[in-house]
Amino acid sequence: MTGGPKVAILGAGSVGCFVGGSWQAAGVPVTFIGRSKLSKDVDQHGLTLTDYGGWQARLAPGDVDYRCGPEALESAEVIALAVKSGDTAAAADDIAQHATAGATVISFQNGVSNIEVLEQGLGGRFEVARGMVPFNIAYLGNGRFHKGVAGDLYAERREHVQDLAEAVAGGPAALKLSNDMLALAWGKLLINLNNAVNALSGRTLRDELKRRDYRRVFAASMREGLDLLKRAGIEPATVGPVSPQALPRIVSSPDWIFNNIFLKRWKIDAKARSSMADDLEAGRKTEIDYLNGELVRLAERLQRAAPVNRAIVELVRKAETGARPLAPKALCRAVLGG
Repeated sequence: MTGGPKVAILGAGSVGCFVGGSWQAAGVPVTFIGRSKLSKDVDQHGLTLTDYGGWQARLAPGDVDYRCGPEALESAEVIALAVKSGDTAAAADDIAQHATAGATVISFQNGVSNIEVLEQGLGGRFEVARGMVPFNIAYLGNGRFHKGVAGDLYAERREHVQDLAEAVAGGPAALKLSNDMLALAWGKLLINLNNAVNALSGRTLRDELKRRDYRRVFAASMREGLDLLKRAGIEPATVGPVSPQALPRIVSSPDWIFNNIFLKRWKIDAKARSSMADDLEAGRKTEIDYLNGELVRLAERLQRAAPVNRAIVELVRKAETGARPLAPKALCRAVLGG
């Protein structure tokens, strides 16, 4: 099936280019809105999209409508928001000024608090839907974007979202619909706690996950998060093949078990890294406040402590100022004290 609603990708970086490019390859009309540096790359090379399973698509330079200003939002029926979480308020201002009232805005962002920021900034003039991106995209240069981890996009069920989901079904950016996106958002956040561990390690995802001391930190941050969510009466949904409650136990298992049984089953290729690792390498501010920081704020509201996630937040902030990557045991000592 081709066609579908007119889509604008606002914040067309690695995730936005892969998702929007995959949708366009399926026949959906897409406009990309992002930074001038990436615009020049796409204007010269077009988009080349690949995934871990061998899927690939190529969009020639003249076929990709990549803009650098929000004026292109005017004709969009669906706005897929992929800006960093810290830029949500500014994105809401752009949408309010330039998009057509009544368009559907899907937040494909990290964290759980972006929806409230969008709803406040858009003043009820747009339909706001929560979305979720469960996979990582590696930018390989020259317009090449690679999906290195399995997973499907999710979004709240809306009329235009339903139309879009039907148009892109079966592709690498297929869109599944849910009526309980908040639970999925929390479930994804627990998995995304590894983003910080990966960024602090300075390694690829697969190489980081092979080391038990890195995984011990990841597991401890999840356990602390699960305890806080339970106290808050929040039930996170299962994202992927393993429940949130079982994942810390699996992740902290000995290397010979984890690497030979679980890691082999997870579709993570050699190119995959977390978006936070990419941010640190590029010298950009990370989204740590919208991942581990969400749990720190939840703990404060509950008048509880969150020493594991607080320590990770502080380490990432140091890394943003130029601190070097941490070896497995060094990170374990810094966060867990052992």
